[in-house]
Amino acid sequence: MDSLFKERKKRLDIFHQWRKKPTPKPKEMPDHVFQTCTHCHSSIPMMDLVKNQYVCPECQYPFKISARERIRQIADEKTFKEMDAYMISIDPEDFPGYKEKLDRMQKATGMKEAVITGSAKILGNPCILAIMDSHFFMGSMSAAVGEKITRAIETATKKKLPIVIFCTSGGARMQEGILSLVQMAKTSAAIARHKEAGLLVITVLTHPTTGGVSASFAMLGDIILSEPNALIGFAGKRVIEDTIHEKLPDDFQTAEFVLEKGFIDRIVPRQKMRKTLGWLLAFHTKRSLT
Repeated sequence: MDSLFKERKKRLDIFHQWRKKPTPKPKEMPDHVFQTCTHCHSSIPMMDLVKNQYVCPECQYPFKISARERIRQIADEKTFKEMDAYMISIDPEDFPGYKEKLDRMQKATGMKEAVITGSAKILGNPCILAIMDSHFFMGSMSAAVGEKITRAIETATKKKLPIVIFCTSGGARMQEGILSLVQMAKTSAAIARHKEAGLLVITVLTHPTTGGVSASFAMLGDIILSEPNALIGFAGKRVIEDTIHEKLPDDFQTAEFVLEKGFIDRIVPRQKMRKTLGWLLAFHTKRSLT
């Protein structure tokens, strides 16, 4: 009997020791390994997304990308030279909290403003690039954004180069009041002078292109391209419905709808954008198209 109790006690001691051991925590998958597509809700390995230029391999929906990533995808390697890199917005209206928000945006994005401009080559064709970024204040057009784009256009005119503008914006930046709105006229006038000189303007509309940007330089390109599924319009869909008291189509203000109505020239998938732009620039400058 003693041996039986000793054996039982031994087993209990082993059981208690086992219970005291910490249970290993399940390994969590890091957030950056997979990305969920907001369009089809597929879970995509981040490496696959990067290889596919941030386009969903399941539904071909283009993710929003930064201006720096856009430059990497479009410009020939080591040819991009930035202009007006340190131009920043001020707070002309002393809008509450605006300076603090600008500071946060600059730290979060590593950008000074919502557009990056500079000279570059695309498949060997020299041009001036202006690329807006929706991660900075939703790409809203401030006085600094308008000034940088205007200077980019004027530089293209002076150097007799075509200009390519990638547009994305939620509209004018309300914190800067009338100084933001006047950028519509300023950028449009610069494009008019560029065209009078017989030079090419290509605008590429990305998601979203709305408000004062869509009502000015975005729609003034000699050739207007768009990425698939981009939201393109001036006022919001609900605002228009409330104004005209009519129900609008489900695909209203999508790139596909706008193309059907003749407002843009072509929808170009992101994977073909660099080749398309290179071909258009070569055709304009009468370079070899091979």
